[in-house]
Amino acid sequence: MEVTSQPAAFEPRDFHSDLMSCCDDMGVCCCGFFCLPCLGCSIAKDMNECCCCGLGMPIRSVYRTKYNIPGSMCKDWMIAYCCLSCAACQMRRDIKIRKSNGTLKP
Repeated sequence: MEVTSQPAAFEPRDFHSDLMSCCDDMGVCCCGFFCLPCLGCSIAKDMNECCCCGLGMPIRSVYRTKYNIPGSMCKDWMIAYCCLSCAACQMRRDIKIRKSNGTLKP
């Protein structure tokens, strides 16, 4: 028997919302712009990571890898460097959606 395709769980999927869709969830947006460290700790907690790990490229890369989201470490670095609060808001919105549909991995 020859395997010709991988299970659907391994198919690449994008984030549930765009990087610049901050207004899709105003609560997350306000937290991201007025208290970014709080948002970072919330994201780290949901990912079972240490709050001190930061909110930049490393945690975004770990998140992308965990959910098989296409991208690269270079792109993660550029996004985190140029628009950290938008990147954090995108991750938080994605986590909220994954929690609501039961696909958030511990």
